[in-house]
Amino acid sequence: MPGRKHTPKMIRRGAGPVRSNGMLLSLLLLALALLSLGLALLTVVRVPVWLNWRAALLAGEFGWLLGVAPLLVGGTAWARWPDDAGVAGTAVALSALAVGLFWLPVGRGWWMGRKLTPALTKAFGAAPPRPAVTPGPVQTHDYAPGLALDFYPVRRADGRPAPCVVMVHGGGWDAGDRAQLAGFNRRLTRMGFAVAAISYRLAPKHPWPAQREDTLAAIAWLKARAADLGIDPTRLVLAGRSAGGQIATAVGYSGDPAVRGVVALYAPHDMRFAWSVSREDDALNSLKLMRQFLGGPPEGREEIYDTASGQALVQPGRTPPTLLVHGTIDTLVWVRHSRRLAARLDEAGVPHCLLELPWATHACEFTTLGPAGRLTARAVAHFLAAVTK
Repeated sequence: MPGRKHTPKMIRRGAGPVRSNGMLLSLLLLALALLSLGLALLTVVRVPVWLNWRAALLAGEFGWLLGVAPLLVGGTAWARWPDDAGVAGTAVALSALAVGLFWLPVGRGWWMGRKLTPALTKAFGAAPPRPAVTPGPVQTHDYAPGLALDFYPVRRADGRPAPCVVMVHGGGWDAGDRAQLAGFNRRLTRMGFAVAAISYRLAPKHPWPAQREDTLAAIAWLKARAADLGIDPTRLVLAGRSAGGQIATAVGYSGDPAVRGVVALYAPHDMRFAWSVSREDDALNSLKLMRQFLGGPPEGREEIYDTASGQALVQPGRTPPTLLVHGTIDTLVWVRHSRRLAARLDEAGVPHCLLELPWATHACEFTTLGPAGRLTARAVAHFLAAVTK
């Protein structure tokens, strides 16, 4: 019959476009799987110089959420596998690998979290229970001509003055401001610690030791007004991230007994070594930053370099306990900076702990939604409570 002969021809003519559209879908799924895998790899390898380092931060701290995308891609490709085993099968395999890498930091963070409190207790002692506190509104004070600090007050229910964390911002010594860690500072007040987030003069207009002088001036101002601020002038902790961590150790290791501890997040601590590994073609143009900050290479500036190097200032019996946090795949500040300081502290018998996070990069503590942020917050809380008790 004419109808029976005509129908198969229509099906055969339509089969080509259907297969073509199916292949396009499979190729699209494969491309999406490759893209997901490329981003997920940044949880285990250092980000290339040509790629913005924040991509690694996104992958490491939000991989638990980003992993949903390759999961959907892999599921869709799996449904196509019987029709297109080659391309769709490859997309399934790549998507599965991407999901695993995205969720790897969560698993590693959970495993490290199990061991974190015992390690911190061994290094610094047990943390006492948190006191009942009432955080107050942020106050801004001028502590020196042209320099201000944001003070985050705390009122303890037992009426005792609170320990105070002096927070030093990062920014490569030529940028950044005291509002950089506002969320982190507020979390500290809920734990029972007052916070003074300080401004300091910036390079290249003001090279080192201007930053040390400003930090010391802020500490002196806080001590002189401790009663009015409700803080204990004998229980201070210096804390900083990146460039601020360098300032924190260089100032905190000066021998002031009021400084009970130092927290340094992904910071350099031996400036001669920092110069030796700096490059013009890295993500920060670190040679430029070092020249601006210290005036040039170490030759002829040995004293400047040494006074800026917390590692060179370590002294048995005088250097305060130290908490270091660093991501293993940080491309802006190499993890070896913290490892070398930890080795020097160990040699001098100074209580310390290096929390090294295998998947993390620079600024990894910026949110407690990610595994590095959560671990950092826990470590800092324990450390502060233990060294100021």
